Amino acid sequence: MNKIWNLSWLKILLYSVLTLYAIITLIPFLWALSASFKPLTEIIAGEPNFLPKNFTLDNYKQIFIEEPLFIRWFFNSVIIAIAVTILNLLFNSMAGYALARLQFRGKRFWFFLILAVLAVPIQVTLIPTFLILKTFGWLNSYQGMIIPNMVNATFIFMMRQFFVNFPQELEEAAAIDGLNTFGIFRHIVLPLAKPALAAQAVFIFMSSWNNFLLPVVILFDPEMFTLPLGLNSFKGQYISYWNYIMAASMVFTLPVLLIYAFFNRYFIQSVSFTGTKG
Repeated sequence: MNKIWNLSWLKILLYSVLTLYAIITLIPFLWALSASFKPLTEIIAGEPNFLPKNFTLDNYKQIFIEEPLFIRWFFNSVIIAIAVTILNLLFNSMAGYALARLQFRGKRFWFFLILAVLAVPIQVTLIPTFLILKTFGWLNSYQGMIIPNMVNATFIFMMRQFFVNFPQELEEAAAIDGLNTFGIFRHIVLPLAKPALAAQAVFIFMSSWNNFLLPVVILFDPEMFTLPLGLNSFKGQYISYWNYIMAASMVFTLPVLLIYAFFNRYFIQSVSFTGTKG
């Protein structure tokens, strides 16, 4: 009885701490969301109210209508993030499946090479990436932003772990029915890998959407800026207009929050499949 009582108190304490942490984490976001619907005079008044007294949409009208490049920055980010996510889902899953199931010369070498790549900071590859893109004439272009990011060693490893633990009996049954390796991968493996693919999609999209380092190095034309780079210049232009800055920040944040909320249920499912077997 005492043991059950102690576990109950531990649960109460745990949930209390998590609730407090969630509240502390949400307060800045809620303030920024509220400030995006306030006029500047109400923000600088310093009143700690989360509900705007003078609700207005003028801040959003300003950034979408009066700032003509803002919509272009938004669509640049959407195009690049979606393309990078789709290519990663394709190539990372194919590479992970090959490392988990196929037998070919140099398999262990490529696997350990991928593990070694995980230890290389992205800053180390930045200058070589710039020089390669310059050689191909891909600076200040969509392909310059997409192609260097179309595979990810971390998620190749994650997909490899997923496929190592995938029921091999299903693949054997499909092979008996006449499917070749590609057919098994396309029709059997990928549909059942949705949890891992969805979790990967969220992380890849978030990483691409928030990417600032590569754009600041290879993008020069303001019309080619992505939102992180565009917001940096936007912040300099409207440095004292917090209402516009908060509205722009909410536009930048909302797509990631929606995608994370939609795919969140897949995270636990994907973790249960990715272990250390093999």
